[in-house]
Amino acid sequence: MLRDQLATQLKEAMKAKQMDRLGTIRLIQAAIKDRDIANRGVGKDEAGDDEVLQILAKMVKQRDESAKIYEENARPELAAKERAEIVVIQDFMPKQLSDDEVRANIAAIIKEVGAEGPKDMGKIMAALKERYAGQMDFAKASGTVKELLK
Repeated sequence: MLRDQLATQLKEAMKAKQMDRLGTIRLIQAAIKDRDIANRGVGKDEAGDDEVLQILAKMVKQRDESAKIYEENARPELAAKERAEIVVIQDFMPKQLSDDEVRANIAAIIKEVGAEGPKDMGKIMAALKERYAGQMDFAKASGTVKELLK
């Protein structure tokens, strides 16, 4: 379970005095706790691994966007910090699929569900999110799905 892995890594970072890694892991745990609190408010259970993977993917995307903005505004030291956090976050995520692998998986799901056009996009995206949570950027994947459904 990802929560256990995070707790173990937190302890190891503390022992090794890896302050940057420690800070990033604490940020991850805070984001998970926020989701747990939000879930409790609507009567759901605490975030499972699939939700944690979504949180991690969102955190990577936020940091990537921030790093680009810092680079555009001549702040390379801040961009480097964001990129370092991305590396730590990605340690807890499954290996990302290549563009070719994403395209092949989408084509297989289109064939499997018998999708015939854009109206079936929801079914395909749901299947992708169920099977490949944390392994692909679903914003990019939706573009590929649209392209393949034409």
